[in-house]
Amino acid sequence: MGKGIDVPAIKKDFPILGIKVNSKRLVYLDSAATSQKPKQVIDSIYRYYTEYNANIHRGVYQIAERATEEYTSSKSKVSRLIGGSSIEEIVYVRNTTEAINLVSLSWGEQNVGKGDHILISEMEHHSNIVPWQILAKRKGATLDYIKLNKQNCELSYESLERELAKNPKIVSFTHVSNVLGSINDAKRITKMAKKAGATVLIDGAQSVPHMPVNVRELGCDFFAFSGHKMLAPTGIGVLYGRKEIFQEMPPLFGGGDMIRSVDFQSYTPNDLPWKFEAGTSNIEGGIALGYAVDYLEKIGMERIRDHEKKVTGYALEKLSGIGNVKTFGCGMGELDKRGGVVSFSIKGVHPHDVATIFDSEGIAIRAGHHCAMPLVTGVLKEGAVSRMSFYIYNDESDVDKAADAILKVKKIFKVS
Repeated sequence: MGKGIDVPAIKKDFPILGIKVNSKRLVYLDSAATSQKPKQVIDSIYRYYTEYNANIHRGVYQIAERATEEYTSSKSKVSRLIGGSSIEEIVYVRNTTEAINLVSLSWGEQNVGKGDHILISEMEHHSNIVPWQILAKRKGATLDYIKLNKQNCELSYESLERELAKNPKIVSFTHVSNVLGSINDAKRITKMAKKAGATVLIDGAQSVPHMPVNVRELGCDFFAFSGHKMLAPTGIGVLYGRKEIFQEMPPLFGGGDMIRSVDFQSYTPNDLPWKFEAGTSNIEGGIALGYAVDYLEKIGMERIRDHEKKVTGYALEKLSGIGNVKTFGCGMGELDKRGGVVSFSIKGVHPHDVATIFDSEGIAIRAGHHCAMPLVTGVLKEGAVSRMSFYIYNDESDVDKAADAILKVKKIFKVS
């Protein structure tokens, strides 16, 4: 393992981590929902609005050209981060949800018909379930699910093989579960799906911020992720798509910037990726995403992954020593298979009560279904679960405070 991360130094880059909640310094353990933003990213937004606020792809004056250059440059940074080959493959959207919906509405409209099969998994976020439910209903297709293994740790390859025998048109699955933390073997799953003739979409919302990702090595057709989970602002997301597929897909929205020419009866779409970006873009969001990529790459994605494994392992070990606390997902001996997410329950205590007591200690965690209700209620058989999720600004001291908060919960609710 290479040089570790200097967490105290990193914390200083995040203004919000200096605030107090209930007279205690904030401990933020909800990065799977959204990450905090470093001043380097915040400053990039301020500079845009105070130095070169102008629309892109339109003006020939100096600040407009600077805005266009910065926005386009951010796409090059994103492409480099995920191992893409050109910005033609990088479409900016609002978030992962919109990226998946774009594929289901544009690609799906062309390629899925009555009687066809769509394959997703039981561990998906609602954003990778509902768009396919809508498409299946509209087209008269069947939506099938890859089941989890008996340990609820990772996807079952036996189940995957059975479902692939139905020759699905598309296989769409999460790279990393936002509930279990499970890291799916995306390369293996993609290879199996492609062999069966399927198009492959990967939800990378929980992977791109936390580990090295190379879309060409994975071999997928589409890859979706959100900026706000990787230090950038909300309202900016990414859909990677292979150029050949994007070229065949119709634009989802019509308007300015997505056209090359228009007459009274027809239009000619713009070049990639702009044909999928109708109207004025989230310019400052795209620019800020580029600076978020700069920040992450300066640390190094391998180092980030190693750091989160270390913190996650420490958390699993810490919680295993506390009675009547149950964790979900792969165990201590399988840290290579899980990201920086630890979902847990305390016997006899509702997760919302757990989160409220954590908040009284200045600790932010998530409680509920985590937008994965079929997984939490249908597979795990839990009404809800609590979740800690880690990032570059967390360390073992944050886990220690969380463990102390669990002990406080147990004391208040008289759990042995």
